[in-house]
Amino acid sequence: MYALNFYSPMVADQLRSGRKTATIRLGDKSGKYKKGMIVQVLAGARYSPREKVFEAVIDKVEVKTLQDLSPREIEHDNPEIRRTEEMAHFLGQLYNREVSDDATVTVIRFSQIKH
Repeated sequence: MYALNFYSPMVADQLRSGRKTATIRLGDKSGKYKKGMIVQVLAGARYSPREKVFEAVIDKVEVKTLQDLSPREIEHDNPEIRRTEEMAHFLGQLYNREVSDDATVTVIRFSQIKH
């Protein structure tokens, strides 16, 4: 089973409340994640115990450049930001490196599976 891991505790609350319904990852992840896949959505620090937030189905996987992201796509990933410059800064912090406007990103939209 595949997982979408989120390292920030703040993200777990956004996921539970339904404010976060996508993740934007650096690079082309279309080989790993496919529409219709069931994944575990997990939250917790790297190399630490993780909390299962919920199971989800992947609705859409789209590869594009950072500059081609819409404000809506950015908002689905992080409700606090809307602009590509802010997203570049946010991803730079996450991945610990410079992220340019022409960086390849993968937008993964997902929906919680209610039990």
